[in-house]
Amino acid sequence: MARGWESKAVEQQQELSAQTQVLKQKLTPEQVRNRQRHDELMLARAQVLQQLQASHNPRHREMLQRALAELDRRLAVTPVP
Repeated sequence: MARGWESKAVEQQQELSAQTQVLKQKLTPEQVRNRQRHDELMLARAQVLQQLQASHNPRHREMLQRALAELDRRLAVTPVP
């Protein structure tokens, strides 16, 4: 039974990979760059949020909140295809 589930998971991964390749082919180089920039900003935002949750120092929290606001500002102006 485990082999059946495993083969289905592999099949789903292959389908997802094929769909992703089709989407990448339809995007212009500029759209790809915008998508990558957006993904980078989202990752940075997640890291800042994680640090903010763990921080207890008021000055450090203030710095992280400013960084979060800047990331949100950049996300707002970054076009996403």
